[in-house]
Amino acid sequence: MEHEVFLPVPAERLREALADPARVARAVPGLQQDAGAEPVAGRLKVRVGSHSITYRGSLRVSPGQDGAYVVEGDATETRGTGSVTLALTLRLRDTDGGTTVTVHGTATGEGRVAELPEDAVTSAALRLLSRSLEALGEETEQKPEPETEQKPEPESEQKPEPESAPVPEAAAPPPDTGVETPGAGGFPAPAEPPAEPPAEPPAEAAHARRTMIGRSAEEVDHAPPRGRYAPVPAPQTVAVNSTLRWAAPTAALVLASAIVVGRALRRRR
Repeated sequence: MEHEVFLPVPAERLREALADPARVARAVPGLQQDAGAEPVAGRLKVRVGSHSITYRGSLRVSPGQDGAYVVEGDATETRGTGSVTLALTLRLRDTDGGTTVTVHGTATGEGRVAELPEDAVTSAALRLLSRSLEALGEETEQKPEPETEQKPEPESEQKPEPESAPVPEAAAPPPDTGVETPGAGGFPAPAEPPAEPPAEPPAEAAHARRTMIGRSAEEVDHAPPRGRYAPVPAPQTVAVNSTLRWAAPTAALVLASAIVVGRALRRRR
């Protein structure tokens, strides 16, 4: 297998990424890492043509001779007895605007992958390798920037507020002594015209006011109107009712006495 991939990142930064197993594991697309296992170990689904094969295995990256990197991997099928073995050598070369990665190596497979066309298997392996190197280059570009210390902002100088001039107090008016003070030019000030006497209230209002003098506020509020607006009193029926009250028992007594006298006279006869 021979393959070349161009990455728009410096070679030194790419070497730092290859030396970190955790960053290599994040660069493999679709890798599901096993909890508590090595960084580059877990399950990986590989698509070859219209077929998909899931492998479980591990991958190791170590520095080699002449600044190269050696990649070794082995995996077995999760649903079968097939296996895959990988042995690659990566060489980095500085080029204009980035780094060119040259891949040399071999890959062998048994089981389901051996039954598929060789061209489809080679195309799937190169595609997976290219995508892994490109993802590693993108992760190298996302290097966190060093945090800069935030200097406290200088406190703004507070200028003293100018003292305001004292406000003069208003002069108090002179006391009223009953003596006219001279006006402008030494002449006495003109006297104010006498106020007009208040108009007398109407006769009805004056009568109502005179009748309400001396009463409490509650009596005045509930006092019935007087004058032409006073209500007409209802006719009194007390005498008639009292007469009827005594007439009925008297008549009954007279009738009972007449009956008793009549019976007594009949007995004598």
